[in-house]
This record gives sequence, C-alpha cells and structure tokens, in this order.
Amino acid sequence: MKKIALALTFLTFAGLSHARNDVILLPLQEVVEQGLASGKLDGTVKFYLAGAATPAVNAKLGDDVSNKKTNGVGKTDEDGCRWAALSALIAFENSAKQKGANAVVDMHSFYKRKEFRDAVNFECHAGNIVVGVTLKGTYATLR
Repeated sequence: MKKIALALTFLTFAGLSHARNDVILLPLQEVVEQGLASGKLDGTVKFYLAGAATPAVNAKLGDDVSNKKTNGVGKTDEDGCRWAALSALIAFENSAKQKGANAVVDMHSFYKRKEFRDAVNFECHAGNIVVGVTLKGTYATLR
C-alpha cells in the first residue's frame, strides 16, 4: 500500500514539473459576436482593442482589469479561451454600465501584468487544467 501511495505522489509531482502554459491568440470580435448571439452581452457596451479604429472618445472613466479563468478539462484550448474571454467581457460590460460608460477602449491582454497589444487578437494561456485570460481596458463614453 505504501508503494502505491509513493508511486501516486511521484506521478503527481512529475506531472506538475511538465505543466503546460500554451499561448493562444484569438480574435476578440468572435467572442463579442458569440456573447451577443447567446444573450450574455446585450450590445450596450462596445469593445475596442488597442490599435483598432475607435470612434471619438468623449470622456474616459477609469481603467480596469478583468482576470478570468475556466476549467479546460473537456474543452479545446480555443473553446476554453473564448469562454474565459467572454466572462471578462461580461464583467467589463457590467462595470461599464455602473460607471455610465458605453465602451471599453484601449483593451489589451495583461496576463501576469505583461502587456500584449494587438488590434484584432487577445492573448489566452492554456494549461493542463486551467485556461486564463486577463484583459485591461479603459471605460469611456463615445460620441
């Protein structure tokens, strides 16, 4: 019995030493469209990645970070990434409404405080079990 417990302990630690952290880039617009189609986003708040064409900003109402993770077991990395990103957008939408904003601008990935800016894609990190997305953006009212 002790040999079995020892073997399981070894396998557990061996698995941890080979932890996966794959970086995946996906278009944010696909996630926005998925959120609108499913009713999880209502469309009252628009999302603009850093570098993307943005309508004129009337007022900036502060920055925020949304760090969302999901269980990746049973999902493809891409599906897990979209799920986590949608959760982040839902959080941004809810906070934007409370602040009186109608957009989140200059959005960029901010995983482990490392900025990744792209006008089309967000960055996602997929591990053995957990998939995570961290987005940073500025609440704004657009003209």
